Amino acid sequence: MALLDAYKIKHRTVEADGLSIFYREAGMPDAPVLLLLHGFPSSSHSFRNIMSPLAEVARVVAPDLPGFGFTEAPDGYDYTFKNIGRTIDAFTEAVGIERLFLYIHDFGAPVAYHLALARPERVLGLIIQNGNAHEEGLGQSCDAAKAYWAEPTPENRAALPRLA
Repeated sequence: MALLDAYKIKHRTVEADGLSIFYREAGMPDAPVLLLLHGFPSSSHSFRNIMSPLAEVARVVAPDLPGFGFTEAPDGYDYTFKNIGRTIDAFTEAVGIERLFLYIHDFGAPVAYHLALARPERVLGLIIQNGNAHEEGLGQSCDAAKAYWAEPTPENRAALPRLA
């Protein structure tokens, strides 16, 4: 892979934990891995401006969490932090990540905590930006998402906040 190509963000999809997971990736395949987990109401798109610079020193991988961005939001999926953490663990295996640094923001924090607690030997470090450790800390701003996770209907999806 040419060095300049390594800095370009690639858009990919992989099957993991029974879901089609969309992700962005940049960097050399043999570099240390930095997994970026986004906040609410966002997606991996929020990392688009930092991925190429980070790719100079890391393999940067940013999935859309289940129900966000271009990743599936299937009926019957258990939208808990623990389960999303399990899905992201399966995602890391599907894309060949063995050990990783976690850069986590907002909603991605409790997902990463479950991932780290389930398999601490894989986690090389945590970079936390405005991360919450408890579901109670999500507040009213997440009520629309909670309703959608409980019942992923078109009406509940339409009530989700839109990014500008």
